[in-house]
Amino acid sequence: MRIGVLALQGAFREHAAALRRLGAEVVEVRLPEELDGLDGLVVPGGESTTIMRLAELYGLDEAIRSYPGAVLGTCAGMIVLDREHLDLADLVVDRNAFGRQVKSFEADVELASDEVPLRGVFIRAPRIRTLGDGVEVIGTLEGEAVLVRDGRFLLASFHPELTDDLRVHELFMTMVEEASSVRA
Repeated sequence: MRIGVLALQGAFREHAAALRRLGAEVVEVRLPEELDGLDGLVVPGGESTTIMRLAELYGLDEAIRSYPGAVLGTCAGMIVLDREHLDLADLVVDRNAFGRQVKSFEADVELASDEVPLRGVFIRAPRIRTLGDGVEVIGTLEGEAVLVRDGRFLLASFHPELTDDLRVHELFMTMVEEASSVRA
């Protein structure tokens, strides 16, 4: 499986390492043509304004909009994919809503399909303001959605790549397989 990780800014190396641990071939994506032939794409955390500016500068914004595969967006990646930015996922988020850098924290995310919570690293994390009707809540923090699925999009308010728990990346890889079989 060939998975691209948007490598403009942010935690792309950590996502690449997690995906490699799961057996994926990872491609660092910096130009639109590097999306060709990928089975999935990760839009990592970082600084959403910087990621958007660089994506526009290099033409990646339109390339990502037309990319047909499964996409994982974490933290800033969730912001980039929401209705107010690339308008790909049916949700709206508020930037830094869990607090500024000094308010960063780790907490257990309750998963809908697993009794064992997932440790989430929240760094200037976005908070979901509005969820579309078809968006599935997969993980919550104190009853609030922080991990959701909207069709081929998996979105997390936190940084799953900063822990050794690979369940978010495993779910994403399953989504990539599903999307690849539908496109085939």
